[in-house]
Amino acid sequence: MSAAQQKVKHITIVGSGSAAFAAASKLAELGARVTMIEAATVIGGTCVNIGCVPSKIMIRSAQIAHQQTLTHIKGLQACTPVINRECMVQQQQSIVEALRHAKYENILQSTPAVNLIKGAARFKNSHTLIIDKHDGSRIEVEADQFLLAVGARANIPAIDGLGGTPYWTSTQALVATQIPQHLVVLGGSVVALELAQAFRRLGADVTILARSRLLSSEDPELGDELKIALEDEAVRIHLNTVPTQVQHDGNNFHVNTPAGEIVADQLLVATGRQSNADSLALENAGVNTTASGRIEVDDLMRSSSAHIFAAGDCTTQPQYVYVAAAAGTRAARNMMGESIALDLSTMPAVIFTDPQVATVGIDMATAQSRGIAAESRRLTLDNVPRAIANMDTHGFIKLVADKDSGRILGCQVLAHEAGEIIQSAALAIRNQMTITDLADMLFPYLTMVEGLKLCAQTFTKDVKQLSCCAG
Repeated sequence: MSAAQQKVKHITIVGSGSAAFAAASKLAELGARVTMIEAATVIGGTCVNIGCVPSKIMIRSAQIAHQQTLTHIKGLQACTPVINRECMVQQQQSIVEALRHAKYENILQSTPAVNLIKGAARFKNSHTLIIDKHDGSRIEVEADQFLLAVGARANIPAIDGLGGTPYWTSTQALVATQIPQHLVVLGGSVVALELAQAFRRLGADVTILARSRLLSSEDPELGDELKIALEDEAVRIHLNTVPTQVQHDGNNFHVNTPAGEIVADQLLVATGRQSNADSLALENAGVNTTASGRIEVDDLMRSSSAHIFAAGDCTTQPQYVYVAAAAGTRAARNMMGESIALDLSTMPAVIFTDPQVATVGIDMATAQSRGIAAESRRLTLDNVPRAIANMDTHGFIKLVADKDSGRILGCQVLAHEAGEIIQSAALAIRNQMTITDLADMLFPYLTMVEGLKLCAQTFTKDVKQLSCCAG
């Protein structure tokens, strides 16, 4: 049979975020016919609309406002920033809309092999979806294979009274045109800490209530040091604190905790994300999920039903947009006959607080739990010339290495612009470099990334005894 006579594979993608679009583009390139289904009124998913893009714009705006208040540079007068939050949100959302148009809507319009249907999908059986379209009609779509990329939503904890109050999730917080006088933030991880600091820098009093410690899934030193930095900006932080009840009196929130009542005019709930896969009637398709509702996938993005793949935040994969996009592309190739795994062993991660938190590979605790004989060195930033020149030495760089071979296993960084440092560490791990290899490399002087070299040198030297840019 000729290629022209072969049946064109029909693949249906549920979702229109980064995983979905990466897959759709690759599938179209490989000759498949693609149906994309999106339940929301706009396409693009979390990152561009209500996640990465608007949050980083807000964080950057707050950073600039904060810098205006700094007084540690002699001869430079500090000032109180004048903040028009409504104007900031308008600019932020115009950038969001422009990026959505350029990176999603334009791509869809220029890819005729991809047909978009607006509506909510659920499985009728393992090869058929029922779609309740936005126009009120209902249709069924059959496909050879499926990719589920429906993302996640804010997880709301079961706290007495919370559900009946006008709390914010990050979605509402990012477009709020008024700065609260006092903002209480529930959560101690990425979204909670990024937005807590941003609102503090924009003028709100901020109180964080964390269920355990800050950044509980990371090396404890990262959360401990970040806590100090946030408290230096007058953010109040209560660890190991879970509210017992939340009430709203029409003006203020009353948050009851074991330590007493906290009154605030706004409450932000940032206690993690919950998979949207519970909307898909997965039981009708034989797709297994975890106890928390995330779709179980292997490293080829296959679910428990062989012709149904999944990618992104609705799955057991790490919830990062670049992981979702990489998973989407690989899922597409695998649906078309390849066998491409998603390797997460050198996945870098960044938390956009200030100082930033960035990690790659494993930390010492993980190495020990795996029975790896490892060693670690920690370099404080007062040993990094660029940090000294910046007059900002709060933080550290930590490297973890195999004790016998010297091969680098992980890196943890707390520093201003740590996200610009961590990829060099990721490349070193990916290429199986040793501590000696890294220590011998040339790094440009008066850059923060030079701290990686200096940290590597601490495995064999006292860097305090080295001259500037010592080789």
